[in-house]
Amino acid sequence: MPLVVLQNLVKSYGPIKALSNLSLEIPQGSFFGLLGPNGSGKSTTLRILCTLLEPDSGEVLVNGENALKNPRNIRSKIGYVAQEVAIDKILTGRELLQLHGDLYHLRKEYREQRIKNLIENLEMNDWIDRRSGSYSGGMRRRLDLATGLMHEPDLLVLDEPTVGLDIESRATIWSLLKELNKGGKTILLSSHYLEEVDELSDQMAIIDAGRVIAQGTPDELKKNLGCNRVTLKVREFSNEIEGEKVKELIKKLDGLHNVVVNRAQGYSLNFFVDTSDTLPILRSQLNEQGFEIFAISESRPTLDDVYLQSTGKTLMDAELEVANKRDLKKEAKQSMR
Repeated sequence: MPLVVLQNLVKSYGPIKALSNLSLEIPQGSFFGLLGPNGSGKSTTLRILCTLLEPDSGEVLVNGENALKNPRNIRSKIGYVAQEVAIDKILTGRELLQLHGDLYHLRKEYREQRIKNLIENLEMNDWIDRRSGSYSGGMRRRLDLATGLMHEPDLLVLDEPTVGLDIESRATIWSLLKELNKGGKTILLSSHYLEEVDELSDQMAIIDAGRVIAQGTPDELKKNLGCNRVTLKVREFSNEIEGEKVKELIKKLDGLHNVVVNRAQGYSLNFFVDTSDTLPILRSQLNEQGFEIFAISESRPTLDDVYLQSTGKTLMDAELEVANKRDLKKEAKQSMR
């Protein structure tokens, strides 16, 4: 039996549908990645699983127990590390762990032994007794992990655990999470970083617009595309009109699929080819229409290509769409004042 079963979850915020019949199964002992752009429904899914938010409809089972009917029991089985955690800057890290242990009604002897183990395992000895207001981003995330693990949950849920961290701190967190999973801990990781989910997950799902659009192992999802990715630029600095014109020209070629204009990469074009034999024909067609190729590259599929194949846009373009919508909403509100 899977440790977690999410069945047909639906959640709306007024006219906005955050989840649309979302279903997932998370195996015991797995490192499960949830990949999708901001606004895709990842955080809503996690909050429902952790009993912090009620769905409009659907079912949530954790270890066979109904989370919606027995939220108190479920909370003792889940360690939740939110994207942004409020930390009292006056308290030391040790004092914050003691407070967290008290909130879970842990016996003092067990609490202190648990804190000692977490400090050693997460390598926090050098700074745990300093006031947390002096902590770097990497230190704060390790302390967040410790609070999530304090009560030895069956499932550790992480919402964007490395957002804002530098490369070194991110690598440290990755290493710690891998060790936790090797020790048998089931981890559910939500992220919009492609490389993070690819590196850490043994199972994953891609979410877009509140629904699962692909699920499996990272290698399976990439292999199932069955073709290579091509990135094409007809000039170093192109524009949207030119990109769309080239798109209309090349998408008619046989053996070439899912052509999109990638705004995030200077209006280059991304598409898939069944075989490399397609590329000479492509060059010939472009030359006949007066387009010279500035750069072209072919590579094996990535998780971004899985997202592209499923939605017709790259993950970065999806992020830009969300950002643009937010900016338009802000402008509309300001104009009404």
